[in-house]
Amino acid sequence: MTATSSVASLFPSRTPAAAYDDLLARVLPQAAEHRMWNPSDGPLPSLFVSHGAPFTLDDPQWLGDLFDWARSMPRPRAVVVVSAHWERAPVAISGAAAGTPLFYDFSGFHPRYKTLPYATPDATDLARRLRGLLGRTPVHEFTDRGLDHGAFIPLMAMYPAADVPVVQLSMPSLDPGALLELGARLRPLREEGILVLGSGFMTHSFAVFRRPELAADTAAFDEWAVDALARGDVDALTDYRDKAPGAAVAHPTADHFVPLLLTVGAADDPGSAVSAIDRMVMGNSTRSVQLT
Repeated sequence: MTATSSVASLFPSRTPAAAYDDLLARVLPQAAEHRMWNPSDGPLPSLFVSHGAPFTLDDPQWLGDLFDWARSMPRPRAVVVVSAHWERAPVAISGAAAGTPLFYDFSGFHPRYKTLPYATPDATDLARRLRGLLGRTPVHEFTDRGLDHGAFIPLMAMYPAADVPVVQLSMPSLDPGALLELGARLRPLREEGILVLGSGFMTHSFAVFRRPELAADTAAFDEWAVDALARGDVDALTDYRDKAPGAAVAHPTADHFVPLLLTVGAADDPGSAVSAIDRMVMGNSTRSVQLT
């Protein structure tokens, strides 16, 4: 049994994503009225979201928290997202055409999760802007690769009307410094009303499901990350493997942590982090933050 299928088995659901259907029915009128960003608003923040697996669409509190978080900011002109689930060098761009099919990069869950649509508008202008920011070498667009679940699941909750153009970038590597640098290159987009979003998980431990006592390690890591963010200690965050307590348990692999460095790199003030979501779920921290 794979890790994802074992996690899925912990969340049996008679009607998968029913909470998401309820969210849509309740908030779509509000989403349609969400005020668009304008230059007088100043730069948008950069965000890090703990994105969750498909069954988080069954969690009304998580859905509501993400929707309210998005509503606390003007609606962005577009979103650039870097997800824990796409590593490719050099940096690549997902398909930018309107309605590019989603990339259902998971298994072991109810088939309905692979039928939920999220058809975002044309993002070719954003893709063109990104090519200009990302350097002299050509940036390849994978035209048939849609958003993966690290991108579309939180965005389905934040912008349920699917009315914001979105482009996903690949992680050039799992080196924290590489994500920090990529974030810095994306920083000017915030002044143009484009949201820069790193999507991972503040702690990402499957071991804690089997050994609940390891939750002390994930909690210690989360507390350390909050302190490092508050101090704007970029060096510590980059060197989290050696500096953070419980790192080996909280992040046995780097993929779900390093998108946080993208968010920090895209910020003007690395010490400006504010937690928008702060919950422990099944021994893992779902902390999600914004920086200015």
